[in-house]
Amino acid sequence: RRVARKGESAGRCFNYRVNSDESVRRLKGKNRPINSETDRVEMLAALESVDFIVIFSEDTPAEIIAEIRPQILVKGGDYHIGNIVGRETVESDGGQVVVIPLRKGKSTTGLIEKLKEN
Repeated sequence: RRVARKGESAGRCFNYRVNSDESVRRLKGKNRPINSETDRVEMLAALESVDFIVIFSEDTPAEIIAEIRPQILVKGGDYHIGNIVGRETVESDGGQVVVIPLRKGKSTTGLIEKLKEN
C-alpha cells in the first residue's frame, strides 16, 4: 500500500482510495486499467479538496477503511448501499455512506464497449 500526501485541510481530511493497476487487472481483466494508477492519482491530486490518496492492491478497500475509520464513505451509483465494502465499519462509528449518481455515458466500461463497436 502506498500513500501520496498532497496537503492538509483544517479540521477535515479528504482521502481517496484507488485500486492499484494489479488489482484492477484482477477485477476487470487483462486489458485494464485504461488509465494507470499513476495517471489516476495525478488526476485526483489536482483537486484542491484532496489531502491523501491511498493506492491499495487488495480486491476491496476493507482493510484501509477499517484502519482509517472515515466518517463519510462515498461510492458511485452502480453500487447498492447494502453491498458497499466498509459500510458496516463506517456506520458502526456513526458515519455515513453516500451513493452518488453516475453520469450517463461516462463509464469506462461503457466507453470501451462503444469503441469496440466502432
